[in-house]
Amino acid sequence: MASAHNRLKAVQQHLTPAQVHAKAVDPVASMDQERAKAAFDIRELTYLLDGGKKVTELKERMMLELERDPLFKMHDIHDISKDELRERTMQKFSSLLHHLQNEPVDQFRKRMEVVSMLDPGFWTRFGVHYGLFIGALQSNATPGQLGYWFEKGALSLNGLVGCFAMTELGHGSNVPGLETTATFDEASDQFIIHTPTLTATKWWIGGAAHSATHSTVFAQLMVNGKCYGTKCFVVQLRDPKTYACMPGVNIGDIGKKMGRDGIDNGWIQFTNVRIPRGNMLMKHTKVSRSGAVKEPKLQQLTYGALLQGRVAMVVDSGNVSKKALAIAIRYAAVRRQFSSSDSTIETKLLDYPIHQRRLMPLLAQTFAMLFTGSEMTTMYNEMMQRLENAKPGDSDLDEVMETLKETHSTSAGLKAFCTWNCLETIEQCRQACGGHGYSAYTGLAGMYQDFAVQCTWEGDNTILTLQAGRYLISSYREAMKGKKLSPGVGYLNRLDQLIGKKCQVKELEDLLRPEIIIEGWQVVCANVVKNAAKEFEAHLARGKKPDDAYEECSQSRLYAAKLHTFGYLYHRFVDGVAKVSDDLKLVLDSVSLLYGLYTIEENAGAFLQYEYFSPKQIEFIREKTNALCKVVREQAIPLVDSFNLSDFMINSPLGRADGNVYEHYFDQVKRSNPQGEHPYFQRIIKPLIERKSEADDEEEDDEAAGLESEDEDEDEEEE
Repeated sequence: MASAHNRLKAVQQHLTPAQVHAKAVDPVASMDQERAKAAFDIRELTYLLDGGKKVTELKERMMLELERDPLFKMHDIHDISKDELRERTMQKFSSLLHHLQNEPVDQFRKRMEVVSMLDPGFWTRFGVHYGLFIGALQSNATPGQLGYWFEKGALSLNGLVGCFAMTELGHGSNVPGLETTATFDEASDQFIIHTPTLTATKWWIGGAAHSATHSTVFAQLMVNGKCYGTKCFVVQLRDPKTYACMPGVNIGDIGKKMGRDGIDNGWIQFTNVRIPRGNMLMKHTKVSRSGAVKEPKLQQLTYGALLQGRVAMVVDSGNVSKKALAIAIRYAAVRRQFSSSDSTIETKLLDYPIHQRRLMPLLAQTFAMLFTGSEMTTMYNEMMQRLENAKPGDSDLDEVMETLKETHSTSAGLKAFCTWNCLETIEQCRQACGGHGYSAYTGLAGMYQDFAVQCTWEGDNTILTLQAGRYLISSYREAMKGKKLSPGVGYLNRLDQLIGKKCQVKELEDLLRPEIIIEGWQVVCANVVKNAAKEFEAHLARGKKPDDAYEECSQSRLYAAKLHTFGYLYHRFVDGVAKVSDDLKLVLDSVSLLYGLYTIEENAGAFLQYEYFSPKQIEFIREKTNALCKVVREQAIPLVDSFNLSDFMINSPLGRADGNVYEHYFDQVKRSNPQGEHPYFQRIIKPLIERKSEADDEEEDDEAAGLESEDEDEDEEEE
């Protein structure tokens, strides 16, 4: 070792100062230095995040297949038109159909998860058919109906292309308020689908503008003059042979969007369109030939597709955050700016405490979302399995329904919270890259535009958060009546122990114990939920109806749901880390503790208001948050490497794994913008700068270019 060090020192002695400086600031060398700091097995963390070695190897194979698939070329994605993007999106269907028809369902879902990080627009377009359209069939059709539509080509995408028509011009989150009608005509044994008003126009319907032939349409069921609420119907939109609209169907393109322009979103209007009675999906509500309506006890089952989508968005939020942070943190590890007073070498962005404060808490938050997303997926799958087997009169029906309420409300709050957090993470990462973050080629601007829709589709985030808050108030009231609640809100069964409780640690260092942080969140959440419930009950006491009372306390509901979700994410993160051991546990303990302290600091007002923490304790937490940012910073590149995203997947020169960001960035710009003849000099610039003026007749000394003569300068000096 000594001889090697001496040889290196001898080599360095022969380098010029310029060569020494160049070597010190070399971005590739800087990245190698960061990677060498790994205090844990990066591969083991990848296995943990992915769910095992086999899943990691499967994802790596899928990433390579996508990279080598010419249909998935991504290098020019920022420079093609909307029409070109839509055409390319549809071309990719053939590639994915091969895998769909030859892979097990779970394996194909994993493939789509990988695709979603590479090309969210295509993932959405493909998901409109296989997620929403097929999902609506699975959630609402009888076994016989499901088999019929699968035989018609719904599953194989042969003969029909589906879309999902729920949202209307005048209604989004308020599904019960949809205006489209489906009136049963007993004489013909048909339903008449109709758009009665402008606001009833189906809007934002992915695939409607150009590609869908059929749609699951959500409309008000009308039988014998009575409305039975929103139900699901299959309506043919186009002739698959000619793609001409069916009689009574009018379709248009809603045009360019903020992002995801590969999806042909459109609008649909129905004018007395007749469909067979069998096209109403009757897994739950049934309409007989004579017009008899039979409704189920478990009305909530009809929203299985929406629930599945919300759970998927929690997972997607973690995955997209990984990609954004990989770009920003890798760039910060090689980008240098200004030098300290005792060095001529400029400092890495990642070494500035304020930059660590910008990115390290977001990295910790992303890990929290990843752990929580994994648990939510398991919870959803287990619940759906139980619901499929549930029947009225079952002894465990109450438990099944309680699980449904828990999953539905938790997924609502988490969908809102995680998508909001992810969008903010992308924007913070963009800003953290300075001026280069504004370039489309660095990937973050497009990522923001593509992800922003997640905060409003599948349920507006504010509405979903209020929905979660409503559940918390309901749970509080049930707890006060002695009902045992599901685990996610189980702390409300211990109100007598939590209300008024203060942190009793003897040493400030004890504040860093996970059980103290969890207890702190439970105390704060118990108080804010109680306050929201008391406000709700006060409005009831004044004579307001329940729905109106809920609206009056909407701000309290929103606040309660927000804090509840903070605590829920931290709890799930800690539970996940507790299952890990050795060096991996040490680094994840630091990451989870950073998330816990950061979220307390961000919500310090609540902890001080309910006096769980004292001002002195909050100040200690703030100091420790700063210290943990430095600790996590030392492992930032190894942590990002554990995300195991290839350069092709990240598709950003600033996020290159080798750290050679400037060469890759410059090459990307030159390749995408080849130099050639000036595009508009002759047409625009030349007439502008060569136009005639009075000054054109005066002679000018071009050599002097307006510079004052030396004689004039000498005269001024003499004066």
